[in-house]
Amino acid sequence: MLDLLRLLAVLAVLLFHYGFRGAAADGLTSASLPALEPIAKYGYLGVQMFFVISGFVIAYSANGRTAVTFAIARIARIYPGFLLCMSLTFLVTLALGAPRFETTIWQWLANIVVVAPALKQPFMDGAYWSIVYEITFYGWIYALLLAGWLRRRIGAIVLVWLALSLMNELVLGSGLLRRLLLTDESGFFAAGLLLYEMYAGRRGQTIQILFVASIFCSVAQALIGLAWLRGHFEASFDNTVVAVLCVAAIAAVALAIRVRSIPLPSGIVLAIGGLTYPLYLLHQHIGYIALNHARGLAAPAILIAAVMLVMIVLSWAIWRYFERPSQRFTKALLSGSARQLGLRIGPPPASRSPAAKLPPPAGSPGKAAIGLAG
Repeated sequence: MLDLLRLLAVLAVLLFHYGFRGAAADGLTSASLPALEPIAKYGYLGVQMFFVISGFVIAYSANGRTAVTFAIARIARIYPGFLLCMSLTFLVTLALGAPRFETTIWQWLANIVVVAPALKQPFMDGAYWSIVYEITFYGWIYALLLAGWLRRRIGAIVLVWLALSLMNELVLGSGLLRRLLLTDESGFFAAGLLLYEMYAGRRGQTIQILFVASIFCSVAQALIGLAWLRGHFEASFDNTVVAVLCVAAIAAVALAIRVRSIPLPSGIVLAIGGLTYPLYLLHQHIGYIALNHARGLAAPAILIAAVMLVMIVLSWAIWRYFERPSQRFTKALLSGSARQLGLRIGPPPASRSPAAKLPPPAGSPGKAAIGLAG
């Protein structure tokens, strides 16, 4: 079920980019769907649903793993696909992007390390900002695993995290804190973490209160973020609609993890979940370039639907023929290197706890799944 939610989330983002954002402010494309603008403009919240899913599935993935095996699994899962999709975006932009999109070899080189802005270069695709948020979140989970605090002190950690986030967003406004602690999106990640705690049987009053607090924090962060959206796009965004959609995203994940079976073949569900990551990485700039070159060939709605279909098929092919074998190769390579360095990659003693034996949610490929990189 989580894989189906990932597909819903990424399609919402595609609708936002192709149907609203591209023509709304930055002159990225002239194609848009004015009739769907009242819906399409809220599609950006699909990213926040990804963050909730990440909070849950990364906590599930970390259970029963050492910090080293967790890091190996994350690198193997996200980096090969990122490197290929980023490079494809570079080649398409270099060949066909002008005059609206341009790139250089220096931009490509900077994007190899993902955090390109740290090297004074823009992301190869604007959607990569959320990948950096995901990686930062994984980094904190790695640190908590290393310290042995992930299970034992999760309540205190979430409480401090939410408090610092609201203080920064409402009072301090520190960019450094925002980058380090994800203070503008922490409520969504925290909600996913707490959903895992309840899924694992820890449903005490403290966890429930913190879960409600994470929902309030998520809504507050989303409403604060509307100031930039309204100013940049010169469009109206309804506070109530945004609040309801935030709560609905968290509720949808909470419902999905309780579903034990879905009436679809497991292979189809696995493919749906697998293609969402390359689809997210590829769709924006390549999609805009395709729409710009196809302008006038058909009605915008038809062009947008065609580009979406092509992107879905291409993403499936990347997942099927590149990502899966490259993940196995990368994991084997990193595991071998870890053994040579004398690092422990076997299961920690905590893996003998009952929580380590929890079944994966229906439709989830288990410990391989994450939010954006599902």
